[in-house]
Amino acid sequence: MDGTPVEIKRGRKYDQVVAGARTVFLAEGFEGASVDLIAKEAGVSKATLYSYFPDKRMLFVEVAKEECARQADRALTVEDADQPVRDVLIMTATNMMHFLTSSFAQRIFRICVAETDRFPELGQEFYRSGPQLMEDRLSAYFVEAVKRGELRIDNVRLAAQQFDALMKADVFVKMVFNVIDTPDPKAMSLVIEGAVDTFLARYGT
Repeated sequence: MDGTPVEIKRGRKYDQVVAGARTVFLAEGFEGASVDLIAKEAGVSKATLYSYFPDKRMLFVEVAKEECARQADRALTVEDADQPVRDVLIMTATNMMHFLTSSFAQRIFRICVAETDRFPELGQEFYRSGPQLMEDRLSAYFVEAVKRGELRIDNVRLAAQQFDALMKADVFVKMVFNVIDTPDPKAMSLVIEGAVDTFLARYGT
């Protein structure tokens, strides 16, 4: 990539190519995911794959962007914002925790960190599609909660970043560094409730 935006072709087999790439990237990592493997998993020819994505990095970015957006969107959908603020935050934190500890999030996070020095666009796109999307959704909710007098926040963007950071205590860090393979439900609950209570101790009314 030379920094020039390239428009991605979205034809009949686009979803098929992205789905195959997702499987291979998660199994083999970025470096181990060859074009041959991706084409075979997707059930398309190499020529077809290249017609959609002439660069493997571009394909990885698209996989990460689509999956992060889809999962983060589901994780941060506030179903009933009229509930008490603590209930909404507990529900949101629970969804966030399941996303952060999912095999996809863990694997993509490691790949992006490993490759970001060589290919900074990977990390940048992951940030925009994952953490930044979470911050946007949380900030929007906080703005409304402040208007209702449920929270007292001067900088909603910073508050959203702090809430996200609280969610990454203990379980997330241990999974990233392979200290544990599977999150313990009790440990997850402690992180969730601790994050919400700490946040409300600072910003609650």
